[in-house]
Amino acid sequence: MARKGLLAGAKYNNILAHVTRFVLREEPSAGHSGVFSMKRRYLIITVVIAAIAAAVFFRQTYRQGPAQAEGPHGRVRVPVAVEVAPVARQAINEIGIYTGTLLPESQFTVAPKVAGRLEKILVDIGDEVRRGELIALLDDDEFVQQVDQARAELDVALANIEESSSELGLRRREFERAKTLREKKIISESELDAAEAQYTAALAKQKVAQAQAVQKEAVLKAAQVRLDYTRIRASWEDGSRSRVVGERYVDEGAMLAANDSIVSVVGIDTLKAVIHVIERDYPRIRAGQEAIITTDAHPGQTFSGTIARVAPVLKEAARQARVEITVDNPGKALTPGMFVRVQIRFDRRENARVVPVKALVRNNGTRSVFLADMEHSRARLVPVEIGIIEEDMAEVVSPEIAGFVVTVGHHLLEDGSQIILPEAMPQRKTGDDPEGRAPEDESSRP
Repeated sequence: MARKGLLAGAKYNNILAHVTRFVLREEPSAGHSGVFSMKRRYLIITVVIAAIAAAVFFRQTYRQGPAQAEGPHGRVRVPVAVEVAPVARQAINEIGIYTGTLLPESQFTVAPKVAGRLEKILVDIGDEVRRGELIALLDDDEFVQQVDQARAELDVALANIEESSSELGLRRREFERAKTLREKKIISESELDAAEAQYTAALAKQKVAQAQAVQKEAVLKAAQVRLDYTRIRASWEDGSRSRVVGERYVDEGAMLAANDSIVSVVGIDTLKAVIHVIERDYPRIRAGQEAIITTDAHPGQTFSGTIARVAPVLKEAARQARVEITVDNPGKALTPGMFVRVQIRFDRRENARVVPVKALVRNNGTRSVFLADMEHSRARLVPVEIGIIEEDMAEVVSPEIAGFVVTVGHHLLEDGSQIILPEAMPQRKTGDDPEGRAPEDESSRP
């Protein structure tokens, strides 16, 4: 290489000398013509020198290019520094991970059954309420008046019953007397019939009075029920005896129609996590399976749950099925609306052969690992069949491998590549190529 450089330099000097002699040859000049001629010569010299330098540079580059692309004949292959991890034996779980939302065990809105002005609201967001507790009061003046009116009408009906009863007693006695007199032939048959008719009419009148009294009593009860509707309570049948107010919709003084929402009441002692599973996992989900729930609101803390319900159909648009998981919440650490991650265990393998996931490589569409030959410091490419993958560990179903696998640096390896293990990795000396290539031997240069 040095010799070729000297020859190229000599050729360059000869060419430059000839060009210089050609440009600087004597020409007759006078005045401005001579000055112009000298400038032209210097310009030509500069252009020629630049052209010769460029030609030499590209020629040398062209000659050296193929030598760098010659591969093993032009470069020295060096061992690859790697990190390894042992092939371990441990239990591994197949876990499905899903995301979902927490919902309250039960939720309903408290609303009035009658229209009216909201006079007072007795609870607010976050307050605990018990079954049957008074929540709000409506203006009840109109309903009180209706109760008083219905009670007065009932009193009139009861008075009518007393009047009809008195008249009925009188007509009964007259009818009995008329029958006695007729037996003695004192009165005619028509007078007996008249007495009987009057008795029958009095009896009917009493029945009408009694029916009217029953009707008025029912009207009074209805008015009292409507009056009681102005006292709005939270009531439910199943579940815990106490719940909390989740949301408040109106303020005091608002005019409410029937069924206008006042507050919502939720039960949070037990929550339900709602997730959606894809078609592939649907056959593996069943009621009674245990689940582990985590949330960003409580990092590092887990909550246990049990699958309570699995939808019998998949939604056609998403090909997913709704799954509800019951989650105990005794400390009320969880809140409805939280985003949760749910883990459901499908399978467990005891004493499985596992390797780190980062040791897996793709080779011609198949998964493989590089086994580290610790004795000869070489890497051997082994295709493997992978089973369960849990977090950063993967089960190797076959073949039965043992020893150590390469976890870092395998992207630089081929089957049989020489490797440098962490314990024997040499320190890079000053002057070594930063890319890890060995320095070129001076004696090998031509």
